[in-house]
Amino acid sequence: MTPSVPSSRPIKAAGFDPTRQPVLPCLPLPPLPAQCLQLDYIRNAFERAVNWQVEPLFAQAFGPDNPGSAQARQAAVLVPLVQRADGLRVLFTRRAEHLHHHAGQISFPGGRIEPEDGSPVAAALRETHEEIGVGSQFIQVMGVQPTLLTTTQFLMTPVVGELLPGFQVHPDHAEVAEVFEVPLAVLMDPAQHRLHQLQTSLGHGRCYFSVCWQSYFIWGATAILLRNFYYFLAASAGLATLPDTLPSGPGGGASRPDTSSVAPERLLIVPAQARSKT
Repeated sequence: MTPSVPSSRPIKAAGFDPTRQPVLPCLPLPPLPAQCLQLDYIRNAFERAVNWQVEPLFAQAFGPDNPGSAQARQAAVLVPLVQRADGLRVLFTRRAEHLHHHAGQISFPGGRIEPEDGSPVAAALRETHEEIGVGSQFIQVMGVQPTLLTTTQFLMTPVVGELLPGFQVHPDHAEVAEVFEVPLAVLMDPAQHRLHQLQTSLGHGRCYFSVCWQSYFIWGATAILLRNFYYFLAASAGLATLPDTLPSGPGGGASRPDTSSVAPERLLIVPAQARSKT
C-alpha cells in the first residue's frame, strides 16, 4: 500500500509540520515472515529469551545510564493487538485537538505512572480503561519492551497486550478524538518506515521515524516503539537486521544511512502519550 500523508489534520503541537520534512535514506531491512504476525507466535516470543537490540539510531534514549533518567517522570503505554478476520491489527488513539500537549497526534493509550499503580503494567491498564473504556479483564498482557526516555523527560514503558474478544471501546472525548486500528502487517513492514530530518533555525539536524496508513501519520515515539517491535520480532525469527546503522562520527561509512550531519543527542523523540491528565 502506498503511504498517504494527511492534509486534513495539521499537527499543531509539534511547532513544525512533521509530514513535510525531508526523508533520509535508510538501509533496507528484511521483511518479517508471515508467522511473526500471528498471536501465538508473538506470545511465544515473549515467553522465551530473545536476544535483540532497540532501534540503533535511538539506542541512547533506551540506555539505563542516560543522565536524564534520574529526573524523568515515569509513564507507560499499552500497545494493543486486536485479532480480526483479516489478521492482527494495532489499536491507536488520536489525541483531542484542544489538549495542551501533542494535540491531534497519534499515540497508544497510556500516561503517567501514579504512585498507586505500582508498576508500568498497572498504569498502562488503568490509563487504557480511562482513555478508551477497555477494562483490564479484556487485556491479556504479553510482555514489556524497553523503556524510552523522551525529550520531554518521560521514561515511557511500552506494554504489549492482546485485546480479548468482547471488548468495546468507549473513548473519553476529553482526551481522545478518535480510536482506530491499523494492520500489524503494515506497521511491521520496514519498507513503510520513513526516517525524516528536521533542520532547525540553529542548523541542528533532528530525526524521527514515521509510518503512514490511509490518512494517518504515525511518528515520533509511537513510531520508534513500532520500529522496536519490528526488531524484536525479526530477532525472534533469526533475521539479521544490521544493527550498526548509527554513524560512528562525521562522515560515517557509505553503507550506512546518511545521518552524518545529525548529532545523536539531537535526535527528536516526541512522546506517544506520556503525559499527566490535561
